[in-house]
Amino acid sequence: MHPEELSRQLIDRWLEEAGWHVVDRDEYVPAQGGVALREGLLKGNHEADYLLFVDGRAVGVLEAKHAGIDVGAEVVSEQVEEYARIVPPRYRVWRRPLPLLIKSNGSTHLFRYQGGDRPTAYEPLSRMLTPRDVAAHLGIDSGNPFAALPTLQQGRLRDCQYEGIRGLECSLQAGRRRALMVLATGAGKTVAACMAAYRLLTHTPMRRILFLVDRNNLGRQAADEFSRFRMTDTADRFTDIYAVERLHSSSLPADANVVISTIQRLYALLRGEEITDDDNANNDGDYTTTVPLVGGEMRLSPDYFDFIIIDECHRSIYGNWRSVVEYFSGAYILGLTATPGAETMEFFERNVVVRYTLEQSIVDGVNVPHRLYRIRTRATERGGAILEGDSISREVRYTGEVARLHSPSTRGYTPEELNRSIVNLSQIQLILQTYRDHVYTDMYPDREARMEYIPKTLIFALDEAHADNIVAIARQVFGVADERFCQKITYSVGDGDALIRSFRLDREFRIAVTCTLVATGTDVKPLEVVMFMRDVRSQSLYQQMKGRGVRSISDDALRTVTPNATTKDYYMLVDAVGVTESEKVQPRHTAEPTTAPAPSLERLLELLAHGNLGDDLLQLLAGRLARINARCDDEQRRKFHTMAGITMQQLAASIYAFLDRDDRPPFDDINAANAERRALVEPLIANINARHYLLVLNAGVRDTIIKTDDELIGAGFSEEEAIATTQAFEDYVHRAHDEVEALRILYYNTAEPITYAMLDDLKTRLEMAISRFSFQYLWQCYALLRPEEVRRNTEKDHISAITNIIQLVRFAYRQITRLECLAVGVEQYFNLWAGQRQRSVTAAQKAVMRQVVDYVVLNGAVSYKDIVSDDRQRAIDLFQAFGRSIPEVNAALDSLYRFVVLRRTA
Repeated sequence: MHPEELSRQLIDRWLEEAGWHVVDRDEYVPAQGGVALREGLLKGNHEADYLLFVDGRAVGVLEAKHAGIDVGAEVVSEQVEEYARIVPPRYRVWRRPLPLLIKSNGSTHLFRYQGGDRPTAYEPLSRMLTPRDVAAHLGIDSGNPFAALPTLQQGRLRDCQYEGIRGLECSLQAGRRRALMVLATGAGKTVAACMAAYRLLTHTPMRRILFLVDRNNLGRQAADEFSRFRMTDTADRFTDIYAVERLHSSSLPADANVVISTIQRLYALLRGEEITDDDNANNDGDYTTTVPLVGGEMRLSPDYFDFIIIDECHRSIYGNWRSVVEYFSGAYILGLTATPGAETMEFFERNVVVRYTLEQSIVDGVNVPHRLYRIRTRATERGGAILEGDSISREVRYTGEVARLHSPSTRGYTPEELNRSIVNLSQIQLILQTYRDHVYTDMYPDREARMEYIPKTLIFALDEAHADNIVAIARQVFGVADERFCQKITYSVGDGDALIRSFRLDREFRIAVTCTLVATGTDVKPLEVVMFMRDVRSQSLYQQMKGRGVRSISDDALRTVTPNATTKDYYMLVDAVGVTESEKVQPRHTAEPTTAPAPSLERLLELLAHGNLGDDLLQLLAGRLARINARCDDEQRRKFHTMAGITMQQLAASIYAFLDRDDRPPFDDINAANAERRALVEPLIANINARHYLLVLNAGVRDTIIKTDDELIGAGFSEEEAIATTQAFEDYVHRAHDEVEALRILYYNTAEPITYAMLDDLKTRLEMAISRFSFQYLWQCYALLRPEEVRRNTEKDHISAITNIIQLVRFAYRQITRLECLAVGVEQYFNLWAGQRQRSVTAAQKAVMRQVVDYVVLNGAVSYKDIVSDDRQRAIDLFQAFGRSIPEVNAALDSLYRFVVLRRTA
């Protein structure tokens, strides 16, 4: 490298560290902040080493010299001052001549400001002036609070995080008030948010940031992330520099720089309502609760927060809750999500500053793909029947009362009714038994079959009662006495966050059963099985639930909690209810604040009892009565009639008839008599027993069949997915055989060496070309489709050997009829090699080559140089055994490679 090039490298780094964005002439784009333009073109075809711009206007010149030049010399000063005078009109400037002059040789830096009332002499620079320094000295005010943001250094940020923060800052500098980061689960949304918050607080006038989370436990996770964040200019923790507070009560610390809260707690604070510190409730994420629109006198002013970051923003910005966010009218807003819907895009004005998909994250090794394992039972697929006289346990859902009785008649039930109104315990038991029996034979055949270390499993249940049944039956099925083995994590369990932490870290806790609490945002990296025992129709919720299993983890960290594990190359998605086959929809949310949703039946009856007798509530009651009547049996209808003195059908009909009258008396005042309206509902409202029974009928009953059975229809991997994966692989290797070196050698079946580097290149290309590709998964797909032709790999070295790609490609090219790891039978081929060379190979040579053969069969063709870099002592042994001749060593290694990898024995 020439001395001047070295000096330029040092100056580039010096500028970038001070926040200047260093670009070539053809890369310049107008931007807020500072830009250092290399080789800026001047009049007379002169070129300034660096032209410095602030907010799109040239402010100075930096002349770079190599280390041997004295930048204090007068001739250098004359040059830089001349360049400041001859800036052509093609550039926008703050004034002429340019006011800032800098001279540098990479180690000595001098500067001066010229023009104005007090021109200065050249002074040494111990650090480069930042764009903010220059703007302040020259009195430049762009009016944009983000203009002085220094250039972001990637450091330890992932590419997607770096791209997202850069995109956000460019968006802010361009005047956009809302931005959206779409980052796959596990890609580090919270770290990106921490970095964005740190830079905004450090380099802009912003002083208060609101971090909105979906649930309390995610608020705790976010607070922990801020406390661990050290990617600051000083490497201090974020919380050592700025005050981070979670909203626990109505007393908000005035000095809080970052406030973490659910939107529900924030609303309570605005209204001046008391906030009880009940972190264990974990139910703040309920967006169905009606709240009045924000308005009137609020505890915080609309400009209290400068910036709002909304985590899981696909959920928390709709309906009436949107008004809580938009109350802070002066704030800029950043949304974070992995699953944006149409309304999310509209709310953020389609301003997506980064889009990092799950597929990209899998290719990058941030996340792992899933494998689909389907369990089908007769009851799940087709429903069943309760026969007359069958013993059942009936739970009245409204009261929780349970009674044992015999079914009065025969009735069928559909798969949709299963675990809602009908509980078939045998169905739950059969699913769990099937999982138990296949987890080590099909899903993880390489592991020692120890039930106490079954892969960490998350089961999604329909509701609390279903979850209770699954927990009780799982403890019986797996025969593990320790109750920690299988536990429920739902809103009813108290400290759900402690249970999630235990599930993440403890060896004893193997199976967690949840409804939705662990569906979004929760990080459990050792999780290897996600089982659906409930259907899900919401596309975004389904993607979030699946996303619990995608996070990657190091082998050592995995074995800390799962001692019999090897590695996490994928996770198992066990579908026991057809969730992967059901149609998904993207729920439509109301973009604008709405009126209150319909009250519950219990609330409706209470409103009517207090004289709220408007047309809307009467019509609502009539509709509810008609629907309840339609799903009741004759006995239930008769019982209601006896209690109320009128049938549900008659009561509903009389209300509808009243509402159809043009001359019906209006409802204007709740304090008026409203006698005719009151008389309509009197038979129900005045009869507490009838009201209570109506609520019982509305909630329904859940019948548990005491003695029944279920039948396994099938269990196994998805053939459709396996066919698609193998077909994509075969299409690629046939299409690219002349483009990729390893494929060319294999396709034409030549004897050329295939090195580890070639195989690694092929692996990378396959991962880029085929969604969710891994050669381990591809091997298993072939095993599913052609089991008689495929030998499963059980040894860890065999499973991870990169030379498995050679066998897979050969199998796809139909060059071999049986797919098995090259390590299988290696002893036989080594003996063939040694036997064929028996006249020329010595005992010492054979012994040292026996030590090398496994390395060759697992890594491909190697040379003496490769052995040196991997195992120096073994290289010395080879060198001595083959007469200190490197060509002899390489010839022997090549010969061995042909035998054990290419299987060329002639």
